[in-house]
Amino acid sequence: MRISTRAGAWAACAAAASLVLTGCGGGDVAKGGASELDIATLTSAQSLDPADAIGSALPYFQAVYDTLLKRDPDGTFKPMLATEWTYDKSRTRLALTLREGVEFSDGNAFDGEAVKANLEHFQKGGGGAAKNLAALKSVTVQDATHVTLQLSAPDPAMFFYLSDAAGLMASPAKLADGSLRTTPVGTGPYTLDKARTAIGDKYVFARKGGYWGDELPYKTLTISVFDNETAVVNGLRTGQIDSAVLQDANQQTSVASDRSLTRIEHSFDFQGLLLFDRGGALTPALRKPQVRQALNYALDRTTMLDKLRQGRGAATDQIFGTGTKAYDKSLDTFYAHDPAKAKQLLAEAGYAKGFTLKLPRVTAIVNDALAASVQTDLKAVGVKVVWEQLDGGSALQKIYKDRAYSAMVMNIGQPSTDWITIQDLVAPGTFNLFGSTDATVKKLLPQVQAGGAGADGAARALNRHLVEEGWFVPFYRSTFLVVSSKDVKVRTQSGMAVPSIYNYTPAAS
Repeated sequence: MRISTRAGAWAACAAAASLVLTGCGGGDVAKGGASELDIATLTSAQSLDPADAIGSALPYFQAVYDTLLKRDPDGTFKPMLATEWTYDKSRTRLALTLREGVEFSDGNAFDGEAVKANLEHFQKGGGGAAKNLAALKSVTVQDATHVTLQLSAPDPAMFFYLSDAAGLMASPAKLADGSLRTTPVGTGPYTLDKARTAIGDKYVFARKGGYWGDELPYKTLTISVFDNETAVVNGLRTGQIDSAVLQDANQQTSVASDRSLTRIEHSFDFQGLLLFDRGGALTPALRKPQVRQALNYALDRTTMLDKLRQGRGAATDQIFGTGTKAYDKSLDTFYAHDPAKAKQLLAEAGYAKGFTLKLPRVTAIVNDALAASVQTDLKAVGVKVVWEQLDGGSALQKIYKDRAYSAMVMNIGQPSTDWITIQDLVAPGTFNLFGSTDATVKKLLPQVQAGGAGADGAARALNRHLVEEGWFVPFYRSTFLVVSSKDVKVRTQSGMAVPSIYNYTPAAS
């Protein structure tokens, strides 16, 4: 996948553009029952250490590591390695009761000390998602089956994190020596078959005997890495692979009438222009709300969606997804395409002659058609867009370290938890590089963070404020296509662009 909701998203996007095309092992469901499942992906996992896990690569890790909580396809949290969990009144102390009798594949016991070691390893490991545990102050082990997480402040997304990368549990004996990168040791339903695995190209997992939980239906799970979706579609049609997620609209169209394949639509991300420099440090014009509003009025989102994605998605003016409490359907159409209104607002802000906006461009995210569309629409109202071509490495340096740009076009996931979107896009950090804020944001963020009866209303009020003030310039939510052979049944996963490994079953079951 070229999309990720967490820190490290850019790195995942850049890596997706350079993956090596490999052959596939091929599913064997039709020939031999539930024996082998082969999933295709554009995301490689160069390391299988949980500290390096990010959401878009989670299936690799789910195969060998269990999480503390399990997230069902609809987003409901269920017991996994933790069987019970309770917050105190301040929502800063989270008590976990752990499952007894579980062992890692090296024979070491899963217990409270293992939880403490793993959470600290993840928090301090420097991975792309390490910031998810920024609120974790300490972990106290009462005994083998009881631990308490002390938070520096409430974190409404903590359950999500513990069902995601931060909740992956590895053998404590292997955390420090670096061996987990290539030799994962967890409590999960599979073990890595190193003889058949080529890290970066193809990963083969063998079902573990004596797994503590429900046995998954496939004896072998293979994740094959591709560098383009055309090759993925060919693999689906020839039966070499069993399932994949198609993002490209042309590839989705190419399988639309193929009766040998099953298709499920899944909306997870939005694409849009993220405005960093709302204080006007690099681009003074962006300090004015009227200018940011003008950018929103200038874009013809409906035409963009039609021409760039063949209508596969939904135009939107908000960053929150449809499954969140903050979502407001009326905000999807808050800004009509109105170039005259855009010009009027620019003039009111003192920019009747327009201004220049320099934007970074990595082809894996901004193709020629998208670059031309944005440039043309903004030029029509007097804003000159200058694209600066970057490769993945220079993009990381110039965007995140040098802060050389006032904005960028990006694909961002829309998880079902409001606080994740807020942490990524609104709070200073990952995609609020310049630390922009205002009095309304300062007032509403603590209300959302505290939870309770007023949190949902505060989230909706925050969403409306961000739209009205033009904090962002979203284009549309993209529709992905989860494609599988007729022999495989797949369920989409809340909070992920790709299905969890638990969401695949033989179609006949």
